[in-house]
Amino acid sequence: MARYKMDDSTIVDTGNATKSWPETTDWNGSNHIGRSSRSQWHDQTLYRSRKGRYYIEYHSREQGIMDRAEWISNRAATLWLLANECDLPDNLKEFEEQITE
Repeated sequence: MARYKMDDSTIVDTGNATKSWPETTDWNGSNHIGRSSRSQWHDQTLYRSRKGRYYIEYHSREQGIMDRAEWISNRAATLWLLANECDLPDNLKEFEEQITE
């Protein structure tokens, strides 16, 4: 559980999220690489807040880089979920046709 101050001066608590999705990783022959972060050192987790907004938590295993979170749009959340091969929540299914071919 972590708390972050967002750019709009709200506070999110990952423990209050109604749903979370960890980033999918792919094996490159040497390391697991994050599908969205494209890094072995940085991870992303998507959360849906208790008020229904989506945000990404950015976590780093690199010294000196602070974890952070930022709000994203519903369309961006849909893109993130599809790229990470996650099932879409009902409220995001309307964006799937715009994003996929």
